[in-house]
Amino acid sequence: MKEINAKKISDVVELLSIEANYNLPEDILKKIKSSLKTEKSPIGKEILENIIKNAEMAKEQGVPICQDTGLAVVFVEIGQDVHIVNGSIEDAINEGVRRGYYRGFLRKSVVGDPIMRKNTGDNTPAIIHYSIAEGDKLSITIAPKGAGSENMSTLKMLKPSDGIEGIKRFVIESVEAAGPNACPPLIVGVGIGGNFEYAPLLAKKALLRPVGRKNGDEETSKLEEELLDKINNLGIGPQGLGGTTTALSVNIEKYPTHIACLPVAVNIGCHVTRHANAVL
Repeated sequence: MKEINAKKISDVVELLSIEANYNLPEDILKKIKSSLKTEKSPIGKEILENIIKNAEMAKEQGVPICQDTGLAVVFVEIGQDVHIVNGSIEDAINEGVRRGYYRGFLRKSVVGDPIMRKNTGDNTPAIIHYSIAEGDKLSITIAPKGAGSENMSTLKMLKPSDGIEGIKRFVIESVEAAGPNACPPLIVGVGIGGNFEYAPLLAKKALLRPVGRKNGDEETSKLEEELLDKINNLGIGPQGLGGTTTALSVNIEKYPTHIACLPVAVNIGCHVTRHANAVL
């Protein structure tokens, strides 16, 4: 059994919180740069250039890419041969978020009660998703999620008879309704299957897949390409001011579901779909 000290987890989460908010993932930055060659709108090109400049300045100067540094969404994969010592993993993660958001001068965006709306002052608690894996590794991924894109995310319990055309229609309508509010160009995460709570989690996880890496299933990969093409023909464009670069990628994740269900969730990531990972 491998032992991992809770303090080590806090230290890593602190660093990941800062890294994720300062550095745009290379795959997204690369895709935005390549989109400059295909964007047809002059103002769309100008916005893409400014997005690139903003990301480079944030990295060089050590400042957040976006003023909304988000809720800290944390994905934890725990090897079944790992034992956490000297504290609980949940307390350790929240301590790391607390320290990271303080040390990195990141905006604290969490209210302790959704109705009373008082800020907790340290961006905790984080939203933590756990999964168990084989082996003795502990993988931690921080994905800060701002409200502009999160508020535009949707779930629909389709009927099986709605079929593939119903799925396409719902995804396109969701992106069209989001318009400029989600700060395009977007990463569109789609979760298909599972049930009412699992489809949105699939859609969230889909945002973590590197841009350019398609779903391993050939038919699903074709659906990703078709949806991306249709979304980029909506005319929304960078920051919603028109153009042909509304989305950088459509990432679909699927899971088995009930014979009478067809859940579909769309989780929209903005042009700074941030995430950082470490393995202990």
